[in-house]
Formats: sequence, C-alpha cells, structure tokens
Amino acid sequence: MNIHEYQAKALLRSFGCPVSDGRAVLRAEEAKAAAGELDGPLWVVKAQIHAGGRGKGHFIEPEAGEKGGVRLARSVEEADALARQMLGRTLVTHQTGPAGKQVNRIYIEDGSDIERELYLALLVDRATSRVSFVCSTEGGMDIEEVAASTPEKILSFSVDPASGLSDFHGRRVAFALGLKGPLMKQCVALIRNLYRLFLEKDMEMLEINPLIVTTDGHLKCLDAKMGFDNNALYRQPDILSLRDETEEDPKELAASKFDLNYIALDGEIGCMVNGAGLAMATMDIIKLHGAEPANFLDVGGGASKEKVTEAFKIITSDPNVKGILVNIFGGIMRCDIIAEGVLAAVTEVGLQVPLVVRLEGTNVELGKEIIANSGLNVIAADDLSDAAAKIVKAVKG
Repeated sequence: MNIHEYQAKALLRSFGCPVSDGRAVLRAEEAKAAAGELDGPLWVVKAQIHAGGRGKGHFIEPEAGEKGGVRLARSVEEADALARQMLGRTLVTHQTGPAGKQVNRIYIEDGSDIERELYLALLVDRATSRVSFVCSTEGGMDIEEVAASTPEKILSFSVDPASGLSDFHGRRVAFALGLKGPLMKQCVALIRNLYRLFLEKDMEMLEINPLIVTTDGHLKCLDAKMGFDNNALYRQPDILSLRDETEEDPKELAASKFDLNYIALDGEIGCMVNGAGLAMATMDIIKLHGAEPANFLDVGGGASKEKVTEAFKIITSDPNVKGILVNIFGGIMRCDIIAEGVLAAVTEVGLQVPLVVRLEGTNVELGKEIIANSGLNVIAADDLSDAAAKIVKAVKG
C-alpha cells in the first residue's frame, strides 16, 4: 500500500525527521487559508498522486496552466491560484501512463533554500532478507538513470538484523554523501530515525528524493515516498486509515476485498489461474501463441465458487478483454467441483466472450465431462498449450 507525500511527511515528522511545514488541501476553497498559515516568502504547491515524476509531468487540461505538478508561488494569492488550477485536473507523468491520474489533493509547503540535493532510500532486499540503504549524491534525478549511467555514484548496503543498526551505518551514509561536521551528526540521527520508522511501520520502501542540504547547513527531507507491506496492515490500523482508494485500480481494489491476487495489464486475454507460478506460465504461453494477457489473476489454492464468480466479474469488467482462459490445477479441490464453480460463475455473470477452460488434477475427466455437457459456450482444453492455442484462435479468428 502506498500513501501520499503529505501523509509520509507527517509520519517522518512524528519520528523526528526534518521536513518543511506544510498543509494538505482537499477542496479549492481551503487553499488560500492553508497557504496563509505558512511563513513564505516562497510556497511550493504540489499535486498529490501515487506516481513519481510529478515535477516533469503535464496536465491534460489546458486550463491547468503551465506544465508540472510541482510549482513555486511567491504569494499566498499565487499559491491559492495554482492549487485551484491543479485540483480536479489530470496529471500525466512517466509513471502514470498516458491516461494520467486525477489530482484530488494538493500539498502546500514552505519553500527551502537548497545548496545540495541528495538521494536516500530504505528497501527490503529480498536477496539477503534484510533492510538495505541506498544513497547517492545525485539526488533529484531518476535513480534508475543514475544506476544505468553512473553506478559508481550509488552506495548500497544492508543491515544485519542480528546486530541491528549502529551509528556506523549513519556515518557510512554521511561519508558517501560527502557530509561532514554537524551535517554528519544530523545524518546519523536521521538514519537512526528512518530505520526505526521503517521497522515499526512494516514498510517495504521509504524513499527520500531529494534529501537536501539547506544553505544554512541543515538536512531536510524535501520529498518522501512510502510503501507498506499489505500482509502486515492488520497490525497497522493507523497506516491503513491513510489508504486512498481513489488512487488504486478499481479492479485491483475489488480483487483485494475477495483475497484475489490481481494485476491489470494491457492485453486482450483475461487469465484466471490458481497459483502464482502457474499464472506466470499461463501468461507466458499466451504470449508465445501471439497474444497478450489482460491480467495476472491468482485465485489461490482453494478456488471456491464465490472466488471464481468474483474473478469472472473482475475480468469481464475490463473492456479490453476479448476472451478468457481458465487454467486450474485441482490439487486441494477436485476438478469436478471446480468445473461446477466455473459454470455457475459463467451463468451468473453472463459471459459475452469466448472462454477456454483447462483443468488438471483429481477427477479431471469428470470435470471435463461436466463442461462438455453444460450446454454453455465453454471450450475444454487438454493441456496448457492446447488451451492457449484455442483461446488465441477464438479471439483472433
């Protein structure tokens, strides 16, 4: 789960990390009062969406004014005008795709005098099963670009959970970023607070880009992105309360409520599979036969009638889907039970596109017989390759 920048900064502030004073604005009429509560003389007006590259983005609507979802204002009135321009408009960045995202929230904060821009992040390193720090002197840029062109400018190291974090780790970051004297002490304290925040709130990612050095010699977290482990949200009610469902894909949101693992893609063949590995193989073989998958959808080992029905609803709600491939291995559940669930779901949803079903496992022949005798427009397949060939032929003619 991701949260907005202003929410992330509130968390940083609560853990003793330096951030600018700011106000969130959800309605246009609140903008002027919010800007008036800040000191100035420079205000930064930021569109709040769950995507990076806001400063380099552009709005679809011309009335939103100049390009960019991050703009500077030199008066309360100008900050108010910029907030009103951006609210309700669609911002397109390199991470949103061409459709963009609607800006429903604005964050207005005090401007900062910047001497240097740095990069700092904490991530879960799955290779070592540890928390890793990533830092670079090239802040304010796309870290992927820095990694590709000048990887020597990036330092990455993990923290051994047995010994935990020590001031040595903070000094190592400070040396890598060229911070000395009082700035080193600030860096050590910041690293300590960020690590504690990361662990206590069950984060997957915490990115500060840029981390700045101000002209008066202080570190400040100028921007912040946070991602949290969905599997740990049950013990983080305060984090869960920050969830903005308008930022999530409606289909993925619906899937999460039924414990379905769903990710929307750009293809034309919907996939419903039990097991993540089998789902990946299904997507691969669809591509091998010359088509593109419309989604990743894992219904899990216990593919009940209710789950199958909801999965069909989610898949068919995608207007790009021209056909559906169901690929189920009947291990925990018998294939005849799965076949009956698929047919019940098809009947309830009212299928309008070709459907190919491939079953394997316990009672597979009985399952195929149930599908063949159903009288519904459902095509049975013998194996995965046969299933992919049949659905691609049905879709592409």
